[in-house]
Amino acid sequence: MILTLAIKNLFHDRIRLAVTLVGILFSVVLVAVQLGLYFGARKMIVAMVEQANAELWVTAYGAKSFEEGGVQLRQSDRHAALSVPGVVSAAPIMVTFAEWRKPQGGSTTAIVVGSNAEDGGLRPWGLIQGDERAIADPGGVAVDRTYLADLGVSAVGDVAQIEQGRVRVTAITDGIRSFTMAPFVFTTLNRARGLLGVPSDQFSYLLVKLSPGTDAGRVRAALSQRLPDREVLTKAEFRDRSLQQWLFSTGAGVALIGGALLGLLVGTVIVAQTLYSSTKDHLAEFATLRALGSSAGYIHRVILTQAAFSAVLGYILGMAIALAITTLSEATALPLLMTPELAAGLFAITIGMCAVSAISAILKVTKIDPAMVFSR
Repeated sequence: MILTLAIKNLFHDRIRLAVTLVGILFSVVLVAVQLGLYFGARKMIVAMVEQANAELWVTAYGAKSFEEGGVQLRQSDRHAALSVPGVVSAAPIMVTFAEWRKPQGGSTTAIVVGSNAEDGGLRPWGLIQGDERAIADPGGVAVDRTYLADLGVSAVGDVAQIEQGRVRVTAITDGIRSFTMAPFVFTTLNRARGLLGVPSDQFSYLLVKLSPGTDAGRVRAALSQRLPDREVLTKAEFRDRSLQQWLFSTGAGVALIGGALLGLLVGTVIVAQTLYSSTKDHLAEFATLRALGSSAGYIHRVILTQAAFSAVLGYILGMAIALAITTLSEATALPLLMTPELAAGLFAITIGMCAVSAISAILKVTKIDPAMVFSR
């Protein structure tokens, strides 16, 4: 009976119902897009750190993110790391911004990642053309298909320049995005040094792999003691530092979360206003129910059921649009991330938003005098 009455109240004025659903739909889409961008950005920022085959990172002091490591470590640092018991390997990699010169003219900024496949530290993933061995070919580099147009290339075999050195695309990846919008370019460590004029004993990071069962805290302490001028970070610490730099120090994360909160606020206000108006128009009917002996709790449940039914309809429509936008964004430089957990969270948020919106209507009904039905 409660569901039947709630549905009849909702569909009695279909224009008002449409306004309610549009408000919920708008809120769901805006929150889904903003949070999708937020989680998509998080995934891009930490992708390199997560993909690296290392439990510990040795960095120069002040390295705020993967892209900003600088070129300050030396071969002596690697020898010192390898001498620590429990360390299986210490793979040097180089990461630095560089100028990419397009074959047709013009240039753009790229992030050169120099790493040797045999070291096993950090290798390109998601290869759709070419393979890791092709990167070791003369001038070989790997780039992501998302940035082919930005780099002025289109296929394996195309040539370009990094700074003053000639390179050739020998592999193409899919899914390696950059939050800075500067494409990642993978090549060998020595080639990266040569292209950028870096001395042959320098690099940006050491990726330290530990033997199974080794106490990471003990090895970290030993590394810090042997490398007092370097920072030794766990994978989680370096990941969190990168997130702090790009999402919060720049304000990007705050803006995305703020947009999601704004969507919730707008949706809540629209639904609250609509439910309040609907309740006000049906005061006589609710007064009749009270006069017939219905409890205030019964009427409150009717209103909450109206809100929940509106939430479900609005969520279904909103998520359909949000999923379409997510699918369209997959091939872009900033894809949205939609996970089952996020979808479930959005449903809970939508139900909660509509429940809060129902408070104004419930407060109005609470003040009903059952005697008003006899004065009509």
